[in-house]
Amino acid sequence: MSILENSSILVTGGTGSFGKAFIREIIAHHDPRRIAIISRDELKQSEMRAEFAEELGGSDPRLRWFLGDIRDKDRLIRAFHGVDYVVHAAALKQVDTAEYNPFEFVKTNILGSQNVIDAAIETGVKKVVALSTDKASSPINLYGATKLTADKLFVTANNYSYSFGTTMSVVRYGNVMGSRGSVIPFFRRLVAEDKPLPITDPRMTRFWITLPQAVKFVINSFDTMQGGELYVPRIPSMKITDLVEAIAPGSDTYEVGVRPGEKLHEEMIAADDSYRTIRQDDRFVVQPTIKEWWFKESVGDSVPHGFSYSSNTNDQWLSVQELRDLIELN
Repeated sequence: MSILENSSILVTGGTGSFGKAFIREIIAHHDPRRIAIISRDELKQSEMRAEFAEELGGSDPRLRWFLGDIRDKDRLIRAFHGVDYVVHAAALKQVDTAEYNPFEFVKTNILGSQNVIDAAIETGVKKVVALSTDKASSPINLYGATKLTADKLFVTANNYSYSFGTTMSVVRYGNVMGSRGSVIPFFRRLVAEDKPLPITDPRMTRFWITLPQAVKFVINSFDTMQGGELYVPRIPSMKITDLVEAIAPGSDTYEVGVRPGEKLHEEMIAADDSYRTIRQDDRFVVQPTIKEWWFKESVGDSVPHGFSYSSNTNDQWLSVQELRDLIELN
């Protein structure tokens, strides 16, 4: 039995790709008492309500809809009232937009995250899982820097939140197949228009995870977390050239070059974090830098000193056919 059963759950940024998939899974398999969604776009909420009502054969009385911004702590406190578990998925995410509007990203991704932390403690939330990104590891762009800061805020918050009965952990993963902004629909549209496909760099590699895998990983993290862990799923890598071959075999391509703030290969755990990283069957656990008296060492194997978890040195790879099969399923 999952700890989420018969509980009150809230998702910040709940109208996004992850939020929708997470809520569908919770409704279908975890029998929650209540699910609250807080987001700032009334149109997306309206569309999501209609979408879910059609799927469920009518509105589900367990669903609650809060218009609000994580920049507004008072609104978060009101929304968090009576909530047991929070998934923090709200963020500004576009790398190029962040470079042009840096402080807007600071206000949402950093100050907004601190508001989530404060509201969770003040309202007695039991557990918070915050979603991170590969770009937070050794960040080279503003977006990644704000997410790394947010990761640190959630991990360190346990040093004082634990005594209030609130624990917090972070889940970090890479590209999500089928998420909003995925390159797959973009490539498919170009193929339908009989246009060549742009490739950033033929050497480029990426981690790959499906939405259902990401959702189940987060749910499992609620069950296992004690607070302060940064969880990274052990997932396969893929080559960008193999993805093109899986979507459109034999299509013409052209190279556009690495964009500002973009990496050739993704990294989810930096070498400097290897000394506090544990390998488990389905994940890596990066333990907090400062371990309080209550923190118990994670069970697993220590990784070698200097280990980094990067998409180009991964020990799991998707073939062209495996990519094609996943794309067809998702």
